[in-house]
Amino acid sequence: MRAVWYEETGPAADVLTYGEMATPVAGPGEVRIRLEASGVNPADVGRRGGGYRAKEFSRVIPNSDGAGFIDQIGDGATRFKIGDRVWLFNGQRNGRAFAPRPNISRLPSIW
Repeated sequence: MRAVWYEETGPAADVLTYGEMATPVAGPGEVRIRLEASGVNPADVGRRGGGYRAKEFSRVIPNSDGAGFIDQIGDGATRFKIGDRVWLFNGQRNGRAFAPRPNISRLPSIW
């Protein structure tokens, strides 16, 4: 998958990297979201800069909030189905490309 990430905190021009990384696989009870929109909010900027909360993980994809579609479901995850349109919040806090289920909400279809 293509992503932007940082492994050290500091000014964006110095620490952000864009490239390919392994696409994660949804584990038991998890869903994977193919993001179509990713918001970078003040908390993301503060964390990347090192001035808001300590960096908790070795690699961080700055994405507190986003929207997209469920594209993979792990064993035992029953709340969503492939193709569900969803919104997630506090995505970067868990250090993975997966948000805890309470942080994912189904969006109504607009088509």
